[in-house]
Amino acid sequence: MRDALVSAYGVARSLRIYYGDRARRAGMDALYRRFLKPGDLAFDIGAHVGDRVASFRRLGARVVAIEPQPQLARLLRVLFVFDRKVAIEPVAVGRTKGTIELKLNLPNPTVATASDTFIDAAKGAEGWESQRWTHTRTVPMTTLDALIEKHGVPQFTKIDVEGFEDEVLAGLSQPLPALSLEFTTIQRDVALGAIERLAASAPYRFNAAVGESQRLEHAEPLDAAGIARWLKNLPLKANSGDIYASLDSAKLRKK
Repeated sequence: MRDALVSAYGVARSLRIYYGDRARRAGMDALYRRFLKPGDLAFDIGAHVGDRVASFRRLGARVVAIEPQPQLARLLRVLFVFDRKVAIEPVAVGRTKGTIELKLNLPNPTVATASDTFIDAAKGAEGWESQRWTHTRTVPMTTLDALIEKHGVPQFTKIDVEGFEDEVLAGLSQPLPALSLEFTTIQRDVALGAIERLAASAPYRFNAAVGESQRLEHAEPLDAAGIARWLKNLPLKANSGDIYASLDSAKLRKK
């Protein structure tokens, strides 16, 4: 009973944070409008409570929302029950098909993770002192290639999976037009590995947004070496943000 109440509190907290700020919503729409137009397909890997899904839909895109946490997958089905252009995939994404153990943080479901090294990095780190992963759940896992075979090639893919981003990309065998991946300053090596993987696959250019600012940092997009230097020099207190990669440099210019 207590676990159910704590989990419900965590979901309610996420809904308040991610849906309660109109300025943030407008910023998301302006940012993702660079990548999506009506009729495009978007993947949201780590959809959480669906705020990005909602933004993609406001822009007229079709969306595949991928979320392995059972309570959040159920919430997404409720939120988008009447929207036939949103498909819910209640799975994790990694380098192979199968199952994986998901570590749950009931009061803060946004930081659920399949990465043990992410949890190790968070232990004792500034800003992460209160986070505890106290429950586990074995969930099905698929690959980006399998999702593409099922749904088609996405014009934009958002990847936010708490230290598992490079594992997601390891299950992809073709370049995608544009994508974002979360970074944290407690585990920069994961994002650096993902950047290196992307750069080896296609001539991507990069930009970044710190935290939930929805604002690109660089007036001109950077190459892989440039965005890697920027990430390495970012102060620890920046905490997290997103790296944006695109095959179209114009979409990554700061406006």
